[in-house]
Amino acid sequence: MSRTPARGTKTKSPRSLDDELESALEWLKDHSSKSARDRMARYAIPSDNALGVSVENIRVLGKRIGRNHELAAELWKTGIYEARMLASFVEDPALVTPAQMDRWCHDFDNWAICDTVCFHLFDRTPHAWEKVAQWSTRRHEFEKRAAFALLWALTVHDKQSDDEHFMDGLRYIERAADDDRNFVRKAVNMALRATGKRNRALNKAAVAVATRLADSTDATARWIGRDALRELTSPMASRRLAKR
Repeated sequence: MSRTPARGTKTKSPRSLDDELESALEWLKDHSSKSARDRMARYAIPSDNALGVSVENIRVLGKRIGRNHELAAELWKTGIYEARMLASFVEDPALVTPAQMDRWCHDFDNWAICDTVCFHLFDRTPHAWEKVAQWSTRRHEFEKRAAFALLWALTVHDKQSDDEHFMDGLRYIERAADDDRNFVRKAVNMALRATGKRNRALNKAAVAVATRLADSTDATARWIGRDALRELTSPMASRRLAKR
């Protein structure tokens, strides 16, 4: 039997989406500092649209809020750096659409938001591999970086996909290895190294790609290949693979 509230008792009404957004933004402002904002420049993160909140604090708020698809969309729309970081922690991967991934990817304007979204949200969606392929040929620097940041994230978090997906990833890596833009070449390099550390078969394939790149006439490809070879053929990598 349902019970009506006793006379004089106040029932707590659910907060509106606007209230939730305002509350989250106020919390971020309360935990911001000029020193944190100033430090962003050291890591090549633009601070024009930033409050100056540490990632640790953003994670705390994300855990407190929990999954909230509608709030994530509103947080992203603000354009505030920390609000977008928070959006990646509270968004529900199961509700993310390919169109939303494209919209957010198009908005990436620094490596930190790109990598955070790829490592904490996009790699958990059912559309991740599709976007690795699509974004690997994008022209914009951070959109293209997203393809390889996402591939890198999948090497760590995707426990279900077979090696063929990662073999495709190696083809995208080799194709993009002549892109000399800083944030692209670094992501390509990390994706190559991460793929080669996944298992023995992928290590062999990644070493073959790295060897070809190391012998390339292109300076960027040579740097990517040689740097990857140092790690993928190291004794430490061999020991790690032997345990898998």
